[in-house]
Amino acid sequence: MKKYLLLHIFCLFLSLVSFSQETGDSLRIDTSPLEKRAFSPEFREKYNGPEYQYESTVQSGWFTRFKEWLIQFLADLFRLESRQKASNIADIFLQVFYVLLVLTVIFFIVRAIMNREGQWAFRKSSDRKIITARDIENNIHITDFNKLISDAVADNHYREAIRYYYLWLLKELSGKELIIYDAEKTNTDYLRELKDHKLQSEFGYASYLYNYIWYGEFTIDHEQYNNAAGTFSALIKSVKV
Repeated sequence: MKKYLLLHIFCLFLSLVSFSQETGDSLRIDTSPLEKRAFSPEFREKYNGPEYQYESTVQSGWFTRFKEWLIQFLADLFRLESRQKASNIADIFLQVFYVLLVLTVIFFIVRAIMNREGQWAFRKSSDRKIITARDIENNIHITDFNKLISDAVADNHYREAIRYYYLWLLKELSGKELIIYDAEKTNTDYLRELKDHKLQSEFGYASYLYNYIWYGEFTIDHEQYNNAAGTFSALIKSVKV
């Protein structure tokens, strides 16, 4: 048995040696020179067709989708084979759009500010009011109310004319030192200052007309204006006496 075992081990050893020799003989090393290769300068254009454009699986925002649509639209419109050219044109278009949008916003902001002060953009300079409403309230002692009222009536702005009459009345009362004028005061404040004065009742009625017409924003016709203007005019004359 020992002889058979040794024989088997010897045969196995010979097989391993033979396999090792065969493997070693089959291994070859490639010593041929390497060939350098380079991409063609136009290789990007060759693979720029629609069949090579792959959509991303990640969902993009609306602006990205809009820009992609714009690029494709411009490419089709101008028959551009290069997507990069269409992208450059789209970028220029968007930049111009941003500038116009900013200018439009600035225009409406400026016009709103001018409208708030009683002026309109692009109106003739002769039509613009030189003195704004706030300026009149802060400078009643140097304001020509007779001229302002005449201009307002000529334009059928009767409510505005009544407002000027009221400020004119405050100007005269302040000039006679019957009240202390302050643009932040209310009609009630002035009525308290006129307490026990003979003009208090008449001033109270004039204040009522002013509040009704101006703050109530009721439209009045020429006849209604004449009645209210007569009340203010008579009261102003009484103060001047």
